[in-house]
Amino acid sequence: MTSRKIEILVGLFVAAAIAAFFMLAMSISNMSSYGDGEKYELKARFDNVGGLKVRSPVSAGGVRIGRVTDIQYNSETYEAVVSMAIDQQYNKFPVDTAASILTSGLLGEQFVGFVPGAEEDYLKAGDIIDLTQSAIVLEEIIGQFIYSQANEEE
Repeated sequence: MTSRKIEILVGLFVAAAIAAFFMLAMSISNMSSYGDGEKYELKARFDNVGGLKVRSPVSAGGVRIGRVTDIQYNSETYEAVVSMAIDQQYNKFPVDTAASILTSGLLGEQFVGFVPGAEEDYLKAGDIIDLTQSAIVLEEIIGQFIYSQANEEE
């Protein structure tokens, strides 16, 4: 009888571990936040989006306010157009708000960060953010550093 109890306890432990791994996977893949309520769309144009992906977070002051919903390339302006779904409760961003592509940590995931401006008019659904700063590409910075070091040695 005791071996039967041990088998049941091990089975329950394995089931709990599978459930915990599933919840962890959903949290890491950003799938847990779909359908959080009303949203409105904003767009921003960047010269380089780096490693930004669909479903990457959009944040302001370190607080997640939305998600990236689409990334397209405009062949007329040679820019990437990033569409973002912003939670309706954060609908008071001034029209001179700046959007930057930032990295969480040294080699972490990239996200869009908003820095609110000072205008009295607010962005509306479908507006395009004009003030943007593209992603910093680590390989380009390293290449520039190596190139400048080579020039100093000559």
